[in-house]
Amino acid sequence: MRCLRQLSLVSLAVTVCALHESDVGVVDWNTKLIGVPLHGSPHTAPVFHGDYILTATSNNVLAALNATDGSIVWRNIYDVGDLIMAFSHDNNSVSSLSGPGGSTLRTYDLETGHLILEKQLHSPGDARVHEPQNLGISLLRFTNHSLNSTAYFALTNGDSVTHLDETGDIMWTWNSPDQGSTILYSHIIVDPSTVYLLGFAKSFSSYTLHATTLSATTGELIASVNIPANIKDERTKFVAASSQIGTTITICINWLEDGALKAAVLTPELKGQVMALPNIKYDRISDFGLSTNGQFLAVKEGGAAHVMHFDANASSLQPIWEFGDVAPSETQSDSHFVGSLSQDGEPRVARVYWSNTHHSAVHQTLAIHFSEGKASVSGFGFPFQTLDHGVIWHVAFDGSSANETHENTRMLLTTTTGSVQLWQHDRLRWVREEALASIQVAEFVELPEKKVVMSHAVVDEEGYFERLQRQLSDARNLPQYLANFARRFATGSYATVTASAASSSDEDTLTRDAFGFRQIIVAATSYGKVFGIDSSNGRVLWSRVFGLGWAAKVGGRIIPTKIFVTRTVSDPEGPQIVIVTQRVADNSLVDTVLFHLNALTGDDVIEGHQSFPRVALQGLDAVMGPLVDVFMLPNKNRTVVMLDEYLQARIYPDTPSAQAEFELLAPSLHLALRADIPDRRQILGHQLGLNHELSQFLVAYPTWTLSLPQKEEIHAVIPNTRGPIASIGKVLGNRKTLYKYLNPHLTLVLTSFLPSSTCGIYVLDVVKGSVIYHASVPAAGGVCDVQATLTENWLVYYYFDDEFSGTGQSKGYRVVSVEFYEGDGPDDKSKSSELSSYSNETLHISTYEQSFIMPHGITAISSTSTKFGVSTKDIIVANRKNSIQSIPRRMLNPRRPKHKPSSEEQEEMLVQYDAVLPEDARLVLSHDYEVANVRRIVTSPSLLESTSLVFVYGLDVFFTRIAPSGTFDVLNENFNKVQLVLTVAGLGIAIMVTKPMVRRKRLRERWYQ
Repeated sequence: MRCLRQLSLVSLAVTVCALHESDVGVVDWNTKLIGVPLHGSPHTAPVFHGDYILTATSNNVLAALNATDGSIVWRNIYDVGDLIMAFSHDNNSVSSLSGPGGSTLRTYDLETGHLILEKQLHSPGDARVHEPQNLGISLLRFTNHSLNSTAYFALTNGDSVTHLDETGDIMWTWNSPDQGSTILYSHIIVDPSTVYLLGFAKSFSSYTLHATTLSATTGELIASVNIPANIKDERTKFVAASSQIGTTITICINWLEDGALKAAVLTPELKGQVMALPNIKYDRISDFGLSTNGQFLAVKEGGAAHVMHFDANASSLQPIWEFGDVAPSETQSDSHFVGSLSQDGEPRVARVYWSNTHHSAVHQTLAIHFSEGKASVSGFGFPFQTLDHGVIWHVAFDGSSANETHENTRMLLTTTTGSVQLWQHDRLRWVREEALASIQVAEFVELPEKKVVMSHAVVDEEGYFERLQRQLSDARNLPQYLANFARRFATGSYATVTASAASSSDEDTLTRDAFGFRQIIVAATSYGKVFGIDSSNGRVLWSRVFGLGWAAKVGGRIIPTKIFVTRTVSDPEGPQIVIVTQRVADNSLVDTVLFHLNALTGDDVIEGHQSFPRVALQGLDAVMGPLVDVFMLPNKNRTVVMLDEYLQARIYPDTPSAQAEFELLAPSLHLALRADIPDRRQILGHQLGLNHELSQFLVAYPTWTLSLPQKEEIHAVIPNTRGPIASIGKVLGNRKTLYKYLNPHLTLVLTSFLPSSTCGIYVLDVVKGSVIYHASVPAAGGVCDVQATLTENWLVYYYFDDEFSGTGQSKGYRVVSVEFYEGDGPDDKSKSSELSSYSNETLHISTYEQSFIMPHGITAISSTSTKFGVSTKDIIVANRKNSIQSIPRRMLNPRRPKHKPSSEEQEEMLVQYDAVLPEDARLVLSHDYEVANVRRIVTSPSLLESTSLVFVYGLDVFFTRIAPSGTFDVLNENFNKVQLVLTVAGLGIAIMVTKPMVRRKRLRERWYQ
């Protein structure tokens, strides 16, 4: 019976939202991303391997890209607490160390990404925390050609070495006797007989270098010594260069001490002397990827850079090439050095930098020929667009592609704006905008009609004769228009809701489709770049880079916090958006910057004119400090209000009319702000008032206080989702009415209370601080992962219940649906939407609540939105199966009876309550798309009341549209328009034929009367 009930309920629900196979890729699109590559460590930075590019990314993804076209060959997404620390590769596989301290080893097939091996090296709870996190973690794949075997050597926690065979069996484990208290190992090098561990050892006032050797076969300690050195801190770089002669590997450790380059050649017994390179002062040394071949980089204090080479035969260290001045200056940027081996095994060193003199990027390749005893440098420029993609952050170089002509030289660039580009010589082969995996805020913007766009361009400045000429020119298309109209009328070939909304013309004009499905999605990322995306196909229409302003001299980043649509297609200025950001400078100063853009083109509205070539957006310095809150007034000017850290209200645009409207609306504005007091958190209600003794601006002053229990932390303050309300009540089967509690001042607050391992859900009236609803749910594992949405009178929240609360109860994912109604029951009406919040009637409400079990966890939740609010509001969730699912409101109705529905309940379309929400593929909006790590779901109405647009972002980007109540406002695609036209035409002809006959018959009847 339970299965039958679920089947009947799902059948009722999916009739309106099921996705047909023919709609896939037409009404929706999906962009798979990997995230911006990590570049801070050589253990995670991108590398070429044949026609693959391997990388770990900031979104905790290990991926392989096709170097030919940039497509994703495979990707593996790691959990949030399982950060990728290092990876290595060989001819057939890729291995990684992840988790705290590098606790887990995994190996994947190079071509497919399938998991081959997974092994926990130590418990994550035993991890030691270092800064940076991957310090003391390294993974080495060693192939013993004499034994034809491959082994793993993993350095974890900075003090442990584990040797595993190729099947993952642990051969031996070595732990440092001091357990990392004084010695921190960061490098591991292996030859057939010896394992070398290199790191730092703490001394009284500084650090010294430490080396340990182990037997590669048994893991027994051979030697362990301190190398005389005077190093300032453990983050100072040293380079371990190695050179192989036959099967013997000779290691030379190099470091700087008071500008002098010092080195020590290591033997298994660790006996030797420290040598220094005389008469040259160096500023820094670094490994550019060829340390295992004996080469590294040393930059002189004067700015020149030496390519150093360690010769194992002579046990000598000497510079073999000098690059000129590589220091950043007014004419050039800092240089990126990267090394790789050519096809014949010779070292190649690439230098990439930006030249302000030539306004292009420059690539130089140093070709070293040891067999001939010579080296040479050649190079070329390539047209890197720094104004569109920021500054080059990291370079990966394919040495096997380099030749004398450079025609096939390949390099992979990662930029500060999150762009990943592959260049072949001076040709850009492909670009991946991986910053889209880090979207912070996004919003839909409507497009204008085609006729409006065309007329705006000419009508404002044309005279009488120009207008007459234009109208005559338009009249030439009248016959074609009439023919098309007749064809559409006869055949019914109108736009359909399942057709693509993308423009079918070759014109570059941005116009909407017949139903308003085509809009612009403006998305701002954490990498200082904003995108305008075509919602019909996912194509990037424009992009702009956020400028740092004064912070460009010291460095910093722009973090978007809110986005507002301040002008729409109905306004003469056209669609415009304002992005509110926080500028975090490297000197720790934080201030607020506004960016005001034309949503159709990305042009700077503040600047007032379009600049060619485009420069970085500089924005408006609105507040000299961080923000406490920001919102937009529902007035004619659509004024953006910002509260600074002193609770002063700043507005944008700061015009006399906007200021007057703001002062008029200020008494009706009520805010709920969090107050952080040590060991105690409060939610304070505020109003805005003018006090000339305190400030020239309106200042928020407290009106009420809600004190939370000690150590209860506030996670989020979520305002009620506002939109058009078509119905103020729900008619029951007995013809009575439940009136919705439509208090416009409701706000949702999510908290966590670790002492009792619970999470709190509060619904507050922000006018007087009344608690309308409160629930306490378990915090699974001490973490509050509550997702919630509040719209109209409906609250839906999700949590994971890991407790057994009673007989018949079990652990699982819970979704709770809560509805608020006026009074004590049906027909008890208090007009809550019009009622003063200070009235006692605001607390006179009825609450209906019911809990359901979800098959999977949820990462984001939202409700649909339509133009007039007539259509049913469904809930859209992103689950941990990496899919997007719709839950019809009928399934989440808290009034579903627990018995067989009566006739009155059946009239309301209520079905019997079942605790488990059915998992039905027809409710999955993303069908077979993988939409991973979703952070937010944004919905927007279309021109059709029946249809809501859905934009989902996280690691991936996904768009679709949904009709919760069915497409009731358009004809069905199967409607036979031809038959209707022929029927009407046939009836018309029949009337014309029979009308004279009827007239003659009536005339004869009159004669005989």
